[in-house]
Amino acid sequence: MRKTRRSILLLAILLSLGGVGYKVVDYVQRVQKEIKKTPLKALDYLPESALHMKDFHRAKIEDGRKIWELFGDEASYFKEQKEAIIRKPRFLYYDKKGEVAETTGDEAHIYINEKELERMELRGGIQVSFQGYVLKSEEANYLPAQDQIILPNHTTVVGEGIALEGSRMEVELEDRKIRMLHRVKTRIEPEKLEAKKKNKNKNKASPAAGVGG
Repeated sequence: MRKTRRSILLLAILLSLGGVGYKVVDYVQRVQKEIKKTPLKALDYLPESALHMKDFHRAKIEDGRKIWELFGDEASYFKEQKEAIIRKPRFLYYDKKGEVAETTGDEAHIYINEKELERMELRGGIQVSFQGYVLKSEEANYLPAQDQIILPNHTTVVGEGIALEGSRMEVELEDRKIRMLHRVKTRIEPEKLEAKKKNKNKNKASPAAGVGG
């Protein structure tokens, strides 16, 4: 009788452990799927001890295409506010042609809604490298829904043969357009622009010349 009771008890324990194991595996699989779909969701599952981390890195991939990447020396996450603060951020945006817009700064605040990144605010020593131009300011805001970077304060732009400055700038990432707004000043060096145009035309002509030969 004792052996029978022990066997029944052992079977009950094994079944109980099996049920717990199944629930754990099911939970882990659901979390993994959720994180794969929305990578920033991983922050919600961090234990309290891991709310401060070094070598921060997150990326968004959609239909096999990388949309953006965010790196940082370190990050602190505040669950209740759904906000993360990244030190020395480096943000890379990839358009549909694979060209990259790179933004760096001293600090980034990222705000997360239930699904994914809602907006990102970069502050201090902002530099945006985009389409051969370098934009500099003290603040930049990335709005994923609009595929747009807004520099709301005084901004300078330097490219080959041209320099601009204004009190506000908007960068349309997917359309690859830059708009300088309010108090705009422009300096143009025609010689450099002409040289740039010639080099561009030369590079376009080179493949055709190769095929003809």
